[in-house]
Amino acid sequence: MIFPIIYNWVIIILRTCFTTIAFNYLSVWMTLDYVADLMYLVDMIITVHTGYLDQGILIKDLAHLKNRYLRSKHFLRDLVSLLPTDFLYFVFGLETPMVRINRLVRIPRLDEALDRMETRTSYPNTFRITKLMIYIFVLIHWNACLYFALSSYIGFGSDRWVYPNITKPEFASMRRQYFYCFWFSAQIFTTVGDTPLPKREEEYLFMIADLLIAVLVFASIVGNVGNVITSLRDRDNVFFPNHELVKAYLRSHHISKELRQRIDNWYQHLHINKKIMREKEILEQLPLHLRTEIAVSVHLPTLSKVTIFQSCEKSLLEELVLKLTPQVFSPGEYVCRKGDVGHEMYIIREGKLAVVADDGVTEYAVLTDSNFFGEISILNIKGNKSGNRRTANIRSIGYSDLFSLSKEDLTDVLSEFPAAKRHLEEKGRQILTKMGMLVDTGEEKEGEEDNVETKINTLESNLEILQTKLARLMMELESSNRKMQARVEQLELEVAALGNQPLEDEEERIKRELRGEGVGEEVGWEREEAEGEEEEGLDSKVKKEEQGEDGNVLTKDGDGESTKSREGDVEKMVEVDKSGLKDPDDQEKKEKDDSEKNKDKGDDRPGKGDGAEIELEEEKEEKSGEVDSEEGGETAEGDSENKDMKQKDEGQTKKE
Repeated sequence: MIFPIIYNWVIIILRTCFTTIAFNYLSVWMTLDYVADLMYLVDMIITVHTGYLDQGILIKDLAHLKNRYLRSKHFLRDLVSLLPTDFLYFVFGLETPMVRINRLVRIPRLDEALDRMETRTSYPNTFRITKLMIYIFVLIHWNACLYFALSSYIGFGSDRWVYPNITKPEFASMRRQYFYCFWFSAQIFTTVGDTPLPKREEEYLFMIADLLIAVLVFASIVGNVGNVITSLRDRDNVFFPNHELVKAYLRSHHISKELRQRIDNWYQHLHINKKIMREKEILEQLPLHLRTEIAVSVHLPTLSKVTIFQSCEKSLLEELVLKLTPQVFSPGEYVCRKGDVGHEMYIIREGKLAVVADDGVTEYAVLTDSNFFGEISILNIKGNKSGNRRTANIRSIGYSDLFSLSKEDLTDVLSEFPAAKRHLEEKGRQILTKMGMLVDTGEEKEGEEDNVETKINTLESNLEILQTKLARLMMELESSNRKMQARVEQLELEVAALGNQPLEDEEERIKRELRGEGVGEEVGWEREEAEGEEEEGLDSKVKKEEQGEDGNVLTKDGDGESTKSREGDVEKMVEVDKSGLKDPDDQEKKEKDDSEKNKDKGDDRPGKGDGAEIELEEEKEEKSGEVDSEEGGETAEGDSENKDMKQKDEGQTKKE
């Protein structure tokens, strides 16, 4: 897609301004024009069938892709670029290739293609500079073509600023015309060299526009080149330690020349061989699964060659590769010395190391790629005579690239793989046994005993947990039983209360009568009767009194005396009711007075005459007997009181 866009951007303006070039190679240009149009059409078809990512999901549905493309701005731009404007050749002639100017609207597709290439290339900085140079070339090319067209409009050779007269043989060739114009345009944009001064207004306007564009071009060049240099420096700072800061530190502390030379050689080795010392910082921005895949692809082949890890599962190796740290040792540098406490194990990636004696001269063995050492000191194997100390002196013969694995990282990883831990410890014991460095102290039996004790402790702890749960369940069961029993008792009481409700109401009424609570009701009944008699008149009162059993003279003496006597009785009864009549003697006295008055007046109302009073007493005796059977002492006391009151009433009746 890059070729047809660049072709149209370069050739259309060239054929428009340099007519000689357009007519001399007309067949070639026409063929290339339609090839470019065909490539435009193919690009549209490819774009329609190209999937896209929607929230990380690749969309491949053709109908959806077509709908999305037809609604996008890309379709409108592509459609405009393929409009058949070539039919305008029949109107303006073949000498007007500007009819194909609509092909230039595809320039955004060129930017997209170059951006994709920049992300895929292994040399992005070089590609970025190349892209900038292409843009500058196209800009200078367009300016050169416009300069030649302006010179043709003003007149070739009319002054020193325009293109010289083409009638001269040295300026008549097509190549000379194009190269001269391109050189003139490059001088203006780069502000290098002297150009002739303009003479006409058109020339001044052209120079002003070119100078303004030249400022932008110069700023763009400086900015892009500066970005490239900065990115290169940042890349060096990320991949390699800062050499300049280290050198300044060494100078400030007056480090010996020999040590400074060794440090310089070490840096030189890193730069020449492209050794990366800060892998974790470089890959830190990536997610964990991608870092794991990168580490596995880079370091797993080396780690899998280590015999101690060959039978381990893949997940363990994937965890270990993330813990590996690259290290580079200089020639003659000791990796470890005999007797030192071991905190790391080492795996040789590249280089050679020698196992030497204490004198540093005698070599016992040479370690090469994929060899490892120091694993015994970080496995903490019981019975090791040397403990966790190094058992040999190991020195680098040349520059050696090693991977180190610390004891803390290995312990952290093996804590999640107990089977692999036992396997590695067993291999370590076998190695120590061959070396004669393992002491048989019966620790295996102790280990088994420890395992049994551990299991017993685990079972005891589980038993305690179960007992606690059982006790909690028993407490919950007892609580539920108590609640259920209380509920049953409550229901029984409610049922009994519903069955005994009429009897209890009757007992309560009898108790109120015995305690004098009915006096207020009797007084109220007398008051209502007295008020009714006053309203009915004297005739109704006389007739009612004559119907009595005794018919004494008191009711016939006159209306005023009878009414006054009854009103006085009612008022006395109300006063007694208000005072409460709490004393039983007062209540008995009041009942005697009422009975005497009723006898004198000949009152035959229920409860006030002799017969009614006797019947009431008999009913009270029967009810008091029922109360005695249920309540005990209280009923007996009420019965005695009733008998006393009955005897008093009978004596009073006899006297009357």
